[in-house]
Amino acid sequence: MQSRFLFLAALAGFIGVGMGAFGAHGLKHLLSEHFLDIYKTAVSYQMWHALLLAIVALLPVHRLLNWAGWLLVAGMALFSGSLYILSIFQLNWLGIVTPFGGLAFLGAWGLLAFVAFQHKQN
Repeated sequence: MQSRFLFLAALAGFIGVGMGAFGAHGLKHLLSEHFLDIYKTAVSYQMWHALLLAIVALLPVHRLLNWAGWLLVAGMALFSGSLYILSIFQLNWLGIVTPFGGLAFLGAWGLLAFVAFQHKQN
């Protein structure tokens, strides 16, 4: 088990729940439907990837899973973080950062698949 990833997963889940509640109650009447949808996407991706990070934390220690964990952390910061800021402050230009978070997510999922494939071969 990698306790640092379990801690970061719990922290990301905690923040995700808080951001979801803030969006549903605090921003509901302040943001347009467009920006509220963007905000909801940020919450959804953060929560799903916090769950994956918790799973990675509980798997046996593996060098590539360590990379996957850090890619998930970076992905949540870049993808969800940029969408939170973009939607709250309506800074559309910040959308250029979001795909880098998406690439980090894809890298993490790819590494997880590769490790699973390697394990199956052994």
